[in-house]
Amino acid sequence: MSTAPRVATPAPAPAGPAAAAVPDHAGVASAPAHPAVGAATALLAAYTPGARFLGTPTRTLLGQGVHSEVPHDERPLAARVAHTLAAARAAGVEAPVVIGAVPFDQAAPAALAVPAAVRGTPPLAADPLVALPAEPPAPARWRIRQVPGPERYGEAVADAVARMWRGEFSKVVLARTLELDSPAPLDVPAMLQRLARRDPGGYTFALPTGPGRTLLGASPELLVSRRGRQVVANPLAGSVPRSDDLAEDVRRAAALLQSAKDLHEHAVVVDAVHQALAPYCTDMTVPATPTLIRTAAMWHLSTTVTGTLTDPLTSALELACALHPTPAVCGTPTATAREVIRGSEPFDRGFFTGMVGWGDATGDGEWVVTIRCAEAERTSLRLYAGAGVVAASEPAAEIAETAAKFRTFLTAVGAEL
Repeated sequence: MSTAPRVATPAPAPAGPAAAAVPDHAGVASAPAHPAVGAATALLAAYTPGARFLGTPTRTLLGQGVHSEVPHDERPLAARVAHTLAAARAAGVEAPVVIGAVPFDQAAPAALAVPAAVRGTPPLAADPLVALPAEPPAPARWRIRQVPGPERYGEAVADAVARMWRGEFSKVVLARTLELDSPAPLDVPAMLQRLARRDPGGYTFALPTGPGRTLLGASPELLVSRRGRQVVANPLAGSVPRSDDLAEDVRRAAALLQSAKDLHEHAVVVDAVHQALAPYCTDMTVPATPTLIRTAAMWHLSTTVTGTLTDPLTSALELACALHPTPAVCGTPTATAREVIRGSEPFDRGFFTGMVGWGDATGDGEWVVTIRCAEAERTSLRLYAGAGVVAASEPAAEIAETAAKFRTFLTAVGAEL
């Protein structure tokens, strides 16, 4: 007899004593514990391209201007960020915070900066006005190109499965992209509004990644957060598309909780996260079975891993770099999966399956897996979606899964695949 699905919300960072208060960054007054209606949605409305918007289950941040950028050199990323934050504080920034994006390939340049000013409020989900619908997208004649096309993507999945049966590796995450072109300039703030209001309990972002380029999306997956010595990771692996029919939607969720293929895929990721965090933590808690989280488009298997830092000087970004890339976005063994990705994907992932987030000079921060995202530039969008391929995978199912994941962004721009 089947049981009702166990549903959890995306795991937030530990809140600490002043749960609803948001740190005062760059000399900006913190939001009160019980803010006026509209505080978070006002920040959402204030976003303009070039600014840095980040909404998480614990806070909403809007960074404007640039005080200092994190340099790209031979030092570890966490060390470069720590140096940049220390320099900003020495220059008079009272409580500096770095916000931005790190690419899939950590050797590539990151897009991280200390904003000139940061405004913060409690999370979007705590603002009743976020329930108001965003303006629908204006009609547009999108030109859509699939890279690779479904047939070629299915062939790559089949080839990976055959190699797994030969014992070469046990999992790889294969992605594909949609290249969208519009006859008119893109309205990035309107896209952000739709993404945030569609899934206000997740992680919504719009971040500059280069001149005229914006990385934006709505990720369901927390890579790791740190508040004081408390650490939280929330790996997701194993997923199924939602259904508009309530009964079918519940059936799919219940089936996902019982899927041997998805449970195995999820267990591999959770074990990798546990092993990566164990050297840094004591008193770790790793639930034996996953729960479910839902977005507007997908059901995901979810496990919340918690721990206490052994060394209170270890930053959230150091933990994130130790975790990245998890098998949820790359595969296992990692080195082999990277080679398979390079040989199978006819594009550079860039910031897709990297991480976005924030960190402060105390080491606190939240870093999120960069999925359900796109990069916008003038009149073009590049959307990304991937699927975890294991020995039991079927090409048609992985094609359908990536198509479903594209729905998050296609809905935000009024396009159909």
